Amino acid sequence: MSTSNPQLQFRTRARLGVGLALFSAACFSTAGSFARALTDAGWSTGAEVFVRVATAAAILAIPAVLALRGRWAALRRNARSIVLYGVVTVALCQLCYFKAVEHLSVGVALLLEYLGIVLIVGWMWIRHGQRPRRLTALGSIAALLGLVLVIDVLGGARLDPIGVLAALGAAVGLATYFVLSSSASDELPPVALAAAGLSVGAIAILALGLVGALPVHFGAGVVTFAGARVSWVVPVGGMSVVACAIAYVAGIGAVRRLGPTLGSFIGLTEVIFAVLFAWAFLGQLPTALQLVGGALIVGGVALVRADELGREPPRAPTRSDAVAGRDDTRLPRAA
Repeated sequence: MSTSNPQLQFRTRARLGVGLALFSAACFSTAGSFARALTDAGWSTGAEVFVRVATAAAILAIPAVLALRGRWAALRRNARSIVLYGVVTVALCQLCYFKAVEHLSVGVALLLEYLGIVLIVGWMWIRHGQRPRRLTALGSIAALLGLVLVIDVLGGARLDPIGVLAALGAAVGLATYFVLSSSASDELPPVALAAAGLSVGAIAILALGLVGALPVHFGAGVVTFAGARVSWVVPVGGMSVVACAIAYVAGIGAVRRLGPTLGSFIGLTEVIFAVLFAWAFLGQLPTALQLVGGALIVGGVALVRADELGREPPRAPTRSDAVAGRDDTRLPRAA
């Protein structure tokens, strides 16, 4: 079949988007394991987040410059999205989540953060008139129920008003991440958006630290990770390169192909990957209920994907797309 077939291009782009989304979720899920080593060594949350974000921004700087190829005007035209991305989805989301963990169990904090997915469905309904259809509604219920089982929120959760508010702030950051990643202009490559957003986020966190609004202090230089004594460089490198730089670039690329709704639901698999990494690094085996929850999450994602694929037929590539050397056929998005 000819590769110029719009339907074939549509499906190929969708498959690539799903692969990138799963890869991004797996990378993001390693953050907790790396950060735990630094926390136990006396690092503050502000220090962990700042080093993670600033290092990732530095790593992506050169690839971003090469991707832009001197098209600096694209940064100016997308300045609003970049600032929102850096302040809300990078700085606010990460700081709020870690603040929530100080007051809530990890399970409750994660559950409240992933309510951001429900916020996306509501946003698409209110802002763009995309009323959730039956499959999306069923997928939402199945995925959130699966999330409850995977993170074992039923096992003695405790609630605290400050923690709840912080976790809801993280939910806003999560929802904003998927919406902005989808709506950002194609003239700004994913690596450039990630590098610029991470730079803005690092500056915002540094500013909070300088004015005393956020404690930033570094702990020991030797930490314990996966049962071994290693240099702080190991968890910082993993947290910055794998769980931040690579994760953000892959995530942006995925959401641009899938749209914010489907991209956010596939992002739920981060919880499953987190359980697997906890098993590998900490020897924590998943329970039978967690396995059932994982199956529900996958089923919910499948329902939402089926709904997204049937929402709108792909458009044929235009002449300008061919001249630019890209295929702009994608899953429907409205953000």
